[in-house]
Amino acid sequence: MAAANTHLVIADDHPLFRNALRQAVASVLTEAVVDEAGSFEDLTALLEKDSDVDLVLLDLTMPGISGFSGLIYLRAQYPAIPVVIVSASDDGATIRRSLDFGASGFIPKRFGVDVLRDAIMKVMDGEVWVPADTDLAAGADPEMTKLRDRLVTLTPQQVRVLMMLSQGLLNKQIAYELGVSEATIKAHVSAILQKLGVESRTQAVIAAAKIAGSAWRQDIPTGK
Repeated sequence: MAAANTHLVIADDHPLFRNALRQAVASVLTEAVVDEAGSFEDLTALLEKDSDVDLVLLDLTMPGISGFSGLIYLRAQYPAIPVVIVSASDDGATIRRSLDFGASGFIPKRFGVDVLRDAIMKVMDGEVWVPADTDLAAGADPEMTKLRDRLVTLTPQQVRVLMMLSQGLLNKQIAYELGVSEATIKAHVSAILQKLGVESRTQAVIAAAKIAGSAWRQDIPTGK
């Protein structure tokens, strides 16, 4: 399959696995442009420079993101770019939540290049790909569904602020990292609390951690 105008981004912090994905992509999209990002910061920098991307292959646990935070951000900031999760955590709940948050597919890292190639080809053809043995019919927790629906109302900047809150950063540190005023961050935090239906930044971090389980790193902030 030749695709001279196809542009993919592989976002994973393991060079060997990025290389395996690149091989899988090259075998089905022989002329595609493939960029690589080893951290979420690298990924966002790539997309800010050129958002004309046909597919992002995203690891759930790369530096700069925790759990589904990166996926939530990408779907909010770049809704036209399909995102496929490639992860070592491939239980049914993780796969189902990935799809709930807008992923176009889920490829477990345990699979070989042949399966990666087949999955990428199907996703590029517009299909949603998950492992054949995935049970997506299992009943979802109503409380988790309600929380998920609240999380997806956050703006891209609010998602980034929540990600940084989850890393234990203070308002002034977040303001410095994002290049905005501390007052702006305080406004974002207030909006996050309102949208998530919680009363404190600690509760917001706990709420985010609940839906991602252990995947969303939870360094509870102790100050402002």
